[in-house]
Amino acid sequence: MTGPQAEPVETVAIVVVTYNRADLLSRGLDGLAALTRRPDAVIVVDNASTDHTPEVLAARTDLPLQVIRTDENLGGAGGFELGTRTAYEQGFDRIWLIDDDVVPEPGCLGVLVDHPGPALMSVRQDLSGALCEKAATVFDLRNPLAIRPKREMVEDRYATREEMPAEVPLHNVAFEGFMVHRRVVEAVGLPDPGFFIFYDDVDYALRTRRAGFPILGLRDAVLVRQLSFDQQHDMRSWKGYYMYRNLFVVHLRYGENPLVRLKPFLIALVVLLLALPRGRFDEAGNVLRAARDAPRVARTPPPTAPTATPLR
Repeated sequence: MTGPQAEPVETVAIVVVTYNRADLLSRGLDGLAALTRRPDAVIVVDNASTDHTPEVLAARTDLPLQVIRTDENLGGAGGFELGTRTAYEQGFDRIWLIDDDVVPEPGCLGVLVDHPGPALMSVRQDLSGALCEKAATVFDLRNPLAIRPKREMVEDRYATREEMPAEVPLHNVAFEGFMVHRRVVEAVGLPDPGFFIFYDDVDYALRTRRAGFPILGLRDAVLVRQLSFDQQHDMRSWKGYYMYRNLFVVHLRYGENPLVRLKPFLIALVVLLLALPRGRFDEAGNVLRAARDAPRVARTPPPTAPTATPLR
């Protein structure tokens, strides 16, 4: 007569996307090596870096490292799609998506793995220990008068991490500590590489929640962000095009009524009326191209999950 069978231990792959930030990446890998719950794989997507990133990766012997070096920069979105696809195809139960500028506290991964939730978010602090978690607790795609759909963030609701409850329901996340179970990937597919940068994580969170998977932020799964947030990007630069275009894509894909889906074109008109008299022709060009391209991107289906078998 045999005793009860022990619960199988779930496997975890960490996916890190990096581009030309070798020193930040090195500190992040130090943090992964210090985790008390060891990952089963660390898949680093090197987006064709031109700095000393390859040397940093080649020197690591303390992690179960898999390095994928791309021939060109796929952007954060393409990198996370490739890394998630690789982890899923290899059969891992959970996939933890993190950027190259965060360092987990030693117990972070253990807190996440001990929670049964299908979609979990770490909580970010800055180097001083202050809460800087910008994941949305309210993301409004119903009100056409809401210029920015992110109406409230974790850091708006709670002044410190200590004030948070153990779990906080979230509407969207960043790919800086987001963990999904493979059954989420089975249901919603992979991150959308068409975003290139910005809003790919928002899109994935919206798909996750609309498929019926709640997202929880876990207070005690702590990541330390190495850089200060700078979300006010120059809308006149090449990044401005992606900021506008991908914001528009989110509204076109997920707007809950016709007025919300019309909002991108109204925003574009307002930006043109403000930018042109001030001589901001580069920003005007960005928003015009964004309004032109967003419908095509919104209509393109995200990639589905590949065929794969769990490790267990």
